Amino acid sequence: MGGGAIVSGSSFQVSPPSTFNLRLETGGILKIAFQGEPGAYSEQAVFDYFGEVESLPCESFDAVFEAVNAGRSEAALIPIENSLAGSIHQNYDLLLRNDLHIVGEYLLRVRHCLIALPGAQMADIKKAISHPQALGQCAGYLRKRGIIAEAVYDTAGSVKMLKESGAHDTAAIASRRAAELYGMQILEEGIEDNAENYTRFLAIQKEAVIPTGEAKTSIVFTLKNQPGSLFRAISAFALRDIDLTKIESRPLQGKPWDYLFYIDFIGSTDDEKTKRALDHLDEYAVTLRVLGSYTRFKG
Repeated sequence: MGGGAIVSGSSFQVSPPSTFNLRLETGGILKIAFQGEPGAYSEQAVFDYFGEVESLPCESFDAVFEAVNAGRSEAALIPIENSLAGSIHQNYDLLLRNDLHIVGEYLLRVRHCLIALPGAQMADIKKAISHPQALGQCAGYLRKRGIIAEAVYDTAGSVKMLKESGAHDTAAIASRRAAELYGMQILEEGIEDNAENYTRFLAIQKEAVIPTGEAKTSIVFTLKNQPGSLFRAISAFALRDIDLTKIESRPLQGKPWDYLFYIDFIGSTDDEKTKRALDHLDEYAVTLRVLGSYTRFKG
């Protein structure tokens, strides 16, 4: 496990963060990597969070991490969980395998649009194409209208595919920005079955940062497989009234039925209370890594 702070035994130390502020010293425009086609929700989140930057579309999440590692982009924005669909497990695994730091978070309200070719009518639509997650979030809407769902690789990519196909009996489900980018029409907006549809994104880069305001910290650790080990690990935070905002377990590759534990909590590694909690956790953890401390997003 590379990067951050890794612990074996009692050698836990947090690497001092830099004051890198996500802006190029030369005054140039940042390049930010994301997964998907232009017009994807992830690209919308890039502009919402970073402002005036150059977006770098990547075919896969692996390619996003590689773009940052190779210096083709200064940072990246990756989805980590959706309020309806849950966690994006692949990105938890990639955070562990890569020597990068979490430096920020952003919550995007996902508002799906039914998108068609110019001139198409709602009565014409027999099929809808999109990413499987988007189709699932609009399943009730599609079922009521007798529209068949067909999964493709990406939300914005489905709009691109529809435009290339010229099919007037097919619609795509994607963002308003994707419709505008590809010159398509929106038949209906806000077609998701549940309005409380948010995706949480994490900003990642090579350098750590010093968070401002209320901070969150993300860590990953492993424990001995013995009774009470997880209880003792969690008690390091409970005893200090540290608020855990998320806990996620993932299988430890190569060790069946052993697990990695990912935790987000309120606080910064600069805080004395957080340092004591991590020192306490180190007494029980086999390995421990700080993935990053960053400013908590408040929309």
